[in-house]
Amino acid sequence: MLAALVREFTKGYEHNTANGEGLYHFSGLKGQTRVSRHGLNYFSNRVTLVLSSPDKKFVDFFIRNLFGQHLIEVGGLILSPEMVETEQMPNFQEETKYICISPLVLTLRGEEEMAKEFILPDSDAFSDLLYDSTMGRMERSGFFSPEEIANFYKFQIVPDRDYIAKIYQEAKKFARIYTINQPDHSKLEVRGYTLPFALYAHPKVQQFVFECGLGEATTYGYGMIDLAHSDPTARAMAYDLTSLHITTPTTVAYR
Repeated sequence: MLAALVREFTKGYEHNTANGEGLYHFSGLKGQTRVSRHGLNYFSNRVTLVLSSPDKKFVDFFIRNLFGQHLIEVGGLILSPEMVETEQMPNFQEETKYICISPLVLTLRGEEEMAKEFILPDSDAFSDLLYDSTMGRMERSGFFSPEEIANFYKFQIVPDRDYIAKIYQEAKKFARIYTINQPDHSKLEVRGYTLPFALYAHPKVQQFVFECGLGEATTYGYGMIDLAHSDPTARAMAYDLTSLHITTPTTVAYR
């Protein structure tokens, strides 16, 4: 539903990348929640949606259309846009520790069973699939020269071993099957991973996955990461809405 909402509010935007691919990703709605047999229940007066893209005009386009709505219904949840904040970009290093705030999808290639296959996070295959995905997206973005792409060969994912051990000990899960509802109304089942990890890569690669998401299906709400041991509110500041010329609000619903 959120993916449909983002697509609706960015419909008609002309992406500046070489192939027109949407380089953005977003989180789920963050707030106080509880899972029941009827679904996800929210107990917060306010919820937060995090959206990220290296294209500020794209972000402005989305915000302008979002704030052009008075009320938005998402799966029975009634929302009204209130405020926007922007995060200052961190200073990326070749080693950066992250947490997942939405699941990582390693691949959409091949048969559906391959997309659902469980791959150990500390295996070379786990890193290799994310490397192939990232380099492919960076190349298609048109932001990097072939020489730069060739220089980004260093890429290694190292999961937090203590976290993995604790999850196994407590018989919990860090990898689940998710269903992607595609624009043509077909459904694709994929495996998503949610775990803390360190990424060893060039700072430009670090910035790309931070801004555009890590892995596949990022425009469906997957692959959003954040710095580990960091408070994003400490990096936040008010977003200037005065230049966006927001129109009179209306009401939309996504069920």
